[in-house]
Amino acid sequence: MRIMGLDFGSKTVGVAISDALLITAQGIEIIRRKEENKLRQTLARIEELIQEYEVDRIVLGQPKHMNGTEGVRVELTEEFKEKLERRTGLPVIFWDERLTTVAADRAMMEAGIRREHRKEYVDKIAATFILQGYLDYLSNQAKTEGAQENEKQGD
Repeated sequence: MRIMGLDFGSKTVGVAISDALLITAQGIEIIRRKEENKLRQTLARIEELIQEYEVDRIVLGQPKHMNGTEGVRVELTEEFKEKLERRTGLPVIFWDERLTTVAADRAMMEAGIRREHRKEYVDKIAATFILQGYLDYLSNQAKTEGAQENEKQGD
């Protein structure tokens, strides 16, 4: 099974998928919509991708302010999370997305992508950073649990 990462924006959703071993995240597409509240087609496309990639859980970027407070975007993202859970039946995990867009923009600058073209890719790359952060967290958790288990066996 794989994990899907989503960067939910006002008119786009960046989508990333993990590899089967849950080691790396790969950006796969940006779902675009004409109006912010028109989510039916967006949700349908996400469902198609869930089936195609055999996804068993979703990681959704949580857009908190830099000081940790929550604004209107967090409320909209929470509503989207509820719709995703209802429609897909999958668990949706919030993941702090602060600085992912900045990191995505920096990565594109370093890759030499011109400023006018960066907007085309930023959501997909941000979704990749969100998912990769979660995958790294899972990996670190597994290492910590393994080390604790080894300590118990050594006692």
